[in-house]
Amino acid sequence: MKVLDLQCAQAHGFEGWFASEDDFAGQLSRGLLTCPLCGDASVTKKLSAPRLNLGSVRDPSVAQQVVAGDGDLAMQAAWLALARRIVSNTEDVGERFSEEARRIHYGETPQRGIRGQASREQTESLLEEGIAVMPLALPELLKGPMQ
Repeated sequence: MKVLDLQCAQAHGFEGWFASEDDFAGQLSRGLLTCPLCGDASVTKKLSAPRLNLGSVRDPSVAQQVVAGDGDLAMQAAWLALARRIVSNTEDVGERFSEEARRIHYGETPQRGIRGQASREQTESLLEEGIAVMPLALPELLKGPMQ
């Protein structure tokens, strides 16, 4: 099993597991690889060195540099966890978002979390009516079946 460090054109870093280098190249050429954060299909392999476990770190400054460099990955992981939680705890009402948000706000339908699509004008109209909404770009990957 080959574990590769990958990156999309938006500079989101992520890991990919492949049976071989040919497996990676084949999936890439068929457009099967996309960024789990933004769905970008422009994926490249980052340079990476194999991890060598040589015992304990002798110089404490080295350990601090490694931890400090993992901030972007930790933030991306936190964002994905939040996005998964939003998707699993809301109903996708699609293009009917504005109408459904109003129905919930005015008590015409039971209170629940929803997500969907709304234009800028529709969003501004909802906000003017006192209906709390928040634009949020969710990765396409999370909108499908959750595994």
